[in-house]
Amino acid sequence: MTNATPMLASVEQLNVVLAESAFLAPYGFSVRSCEPGQCTLIVPFSASLERPGGIVSGMTIMGAADVSMWLAIMTQRGTGEHWVTTDMKTAFLRSARQEDVVCVARILKLGKRTVYGTAECSNERGELLAHHVISYARVGD
Repeated sequence: MTNATPMLASVEQLNVVLAESAFLAPYGFSVRSCEPGQCTLIVPFSASLERPGGIVSGMTIMGAADVSMWLAIMTQRGTGEHWVTTDMKTAFLRSARQEDVVCVARILKLGKRTVYGTAECSNERGELLAHHVISYARVGD
């Protein structure tokens, strides 16, 4: 007997969500992989996302963490529900310079109306750029 959690949104479905979310267009986010309760998001390098000094902006990295958690929720709850960020704490550990960012979000606790999880953003070499602790709440109904 297995206790596997069903996958309610695929990589393809999550990429459609990204493509249909106009507010995310400037970032060029794409989903690399997902499994129930987890999503790996790629932020391709773009000079337009740099802050003065030539590093990828903090708001880009925080945005990637936030969106990867939003999508991780969809892997377990589907794409029809509406969830919003209620709290996010970020620790920046290293800067990204002219490189893609990989952000992996993991749900630690999934409730009916709240979600608690973490996200880690790294460069393609696996060097940790930022650690995030994120809470979400379900809205609507």
